[in-house]
Amino acid sequence: MSKLISGRDDEHNETAAGIGTAEFREILWLARRCWRVHGSGFRLGFGLLWSPNLPPSSARSARVVVDLGVDGNQRALSAWSSRSCKPPSTLSAFCSVAKFGSLSLALGILGWALADQPWQLFAATIFSGAGWAAMGPATVNAVVAPWFVRTRPAALSSAYNGASVGGIIFSPLWVVSTGFLGFPMAAALIGLTAIVTIWILAEMLFRKTPEEMGLFPDGLDPVPVADAMPSSRELAGSELWGDFRFLTLALGMALGLFAQIGLLSQLFSLLVPPLGAQLAGIALGAATAAAISGRTLVGWLMPANADRRLIASCSYAVQIAGLMAFLLASGDNVYLLLAGIVLFGLGIGNATSLPPLIAQSEFTKSDVSRVVPLIVAVSQAAYAFAPAMFGFIREFSPYGTANGAEPVLFSIAALIQAAAIAMFLMGRRPKQ
Repeated sequence: MSKLISGRDDEHNETAAGIGTAEFREILWLARRCWRVHGSGFRLGFGLLWSPNLPPSSARSARVVVDLGVDGNQRALSAWSSRSCKPPSTLSAFCSVAKFGSLSLALGILGWALADQPWQLFAATIFSGAGWAAMGPATVNAVVAPWFVRTRPAALSSAYNGASVGGIIFSPLWVVSTGFLGFPMAAALIGLTAIVTIWILAEMLFRKTPEEMGLFPDGLDPVPVADAMPSSRELAGSELWGDFRFLTLALGMALGLFAQIGLLSQLFSLLVPPLGAQLAGIALGAATAAAISGRTLVGWLMPANADRRLIASCSYAVQIAGLMAFLLASGDNVYLLLAGIVLFGLGIGNATSLPPLIAQSEFTKSDVSRVVPLIVAVSQAAYAFAPAMFGFIREFSPYGTANGAEPVLFSIAALIQAAAIAMFLMGRRPKQ
């Protein structure tokens, strides 16, 4: 990679993949500045820094390198999870998975730093993607759930917010550390720090249950609180794939995240014409703040016996209102654009935190350890295609304008989220 960045290679040489060396250097420049320890942060950050000034050929090449590499890895992980249906069954096993994930992620980001050929990025993605999945929602849910019952929504929302805050912190940290140390050394240092931190936390805290420490969940005396509805029964083997609640939950999560990530991958470049690059970046920072606020409010205010599918549907409805604001803004009404950013942002965090909470209220404790990893895997396999799909729609839409108005894009996103709402509502149980 150092050869590519230094510019010592011939600017007009072509790599084996047909991508010009100069273009590949621009791709790595973007990757170097956008990579975050949280894997989705890289995917979103890559889209957020997608500038209209980047030559189209470079943009297309970068999209191929990043999207296809990450998409293929996610589909492989999803297929493996779906076939095995045997996720870790104990807290100790989940902690071992998290430790493996930190190692894999550190190797992956080091691979990104050292790559000097496009095929090496694909190889690095295998490790970074596996590490991201190993430390994703399924592991977070498994570690947090034993400690909280009545206050579990608030606890999980706080834990998931850590990923959002981590993305905010590590974005500038990567830039600063790369500037002082160079990308390979920065990747090695941050990767090593991640490994040490995760291993210490896993050994000292994460693998222990309240019972092992003589404590009770929520820090209070035990009170009978059922995780699942009384009529829930354990689903053996492939029975899970025939369960209507599971199917509607998985499809609802997948559709919602598909629309969300697809739009976010395009949003920065849509906001640059009316707001300018600096204000567009600030606006997207406001969307992150709104995401944290929305997730926190739902986590702390949602009653223990609430209809969580209905709350998830309301969260998506707020995002649809934001999409309507984007649509009505026509690319030049700044106030409507800002309203759209806030409304859409409020639901970003809930899209990942509410489905595991729904699973915990509808399935038995033994099934939850299978349901959560599987709905995450299904959604990953779906939204992996979202940036490319939304880019394709934007590229060939006859109604797009230079000022960022994309009525077709916003309308399709709203329709997909409406379909997600329909899935969640269809899976609701009738009142007894």
